[in-house]
Amino acid sequence: MNGGKSHILLVEDELHLARGISFNLEQEGYLVSHVESGEEALEKVQVERFELIILDLMLPGMDGYRVCREIRRLDARVPILMVTARSEERDRIAGLAEGADDYLVKPFNLKEFLLRVSGMLRRSSWYRPEPVEEGYRFGANEVFLLSYRAKTPQGEIDLTDLEVRMLTLFFHREGEAIPRSEILESVWGYATDTETRTLDNFIVRLRKYFEPEPAKPIYFQTVRGVGYRFSRK
Repeated sequence: MNGGKSHILLVEDELHLARGISFNLEQEGYLVSHVESGEEALEKVQVERFELIILDLMLPGMDGYRVCREIRRLDARVPILMVTARSEERDRIAGLAEGADDYLVKPFNLKEFLLRVSGMLRRSSWYRPEPVEEGYRFGANEVFLLSYRAKTPQGEIDLTDLEVRMLTLFFHREGEAIPRSEILESVWGYATDTETRTLDNFIVRLRKYFEPEPAKPIYFQTVRGVGYRFSRK
């Protein structure tokens, strides 16, 4: 038993950095398990439950992209924070495309890192029931928020915890232009105007799932200078 502490899996091969991260997370009251490789991470995920996974991109053997992809096959919901020395936009997009929920570039500010972690954990809970539920329909899509799945023209998909949070916000505020800052705060728990492309990359992901033509979105619309709007029509 962990006494109610959130259990975090840290996947980081730089030992001095891993020790520092683990120490600061434990000071915040989290339970931390540390592994140095992707292979070890996948073994852990199959036998233990975690509320958050912090995943380094550059790992010996299996890289972070593949680890993220494999974790998502095992668990579509657990939040994944990818950490890397790579700052290029294409690397960030690639990580999010594999199923990561957020992205931090090394060297990162400790306070920002801890805020990201607490924000991701605050709105996540491990257990979700699988009730019989009515789907939310728009176009040729049907989304089941409680059971974390969706039916699309491309087939059935499993949704991550953050994808469900974002869809819930959009569905509840259908037709409204929701400011970027409000989406970041509601979905990721950011209380400040954090500079991040994570939101935009998440929108790209939703459009890929649900739009007939992702490059010409009709459901998940950009509202210039404000944020985004969801519309069924």
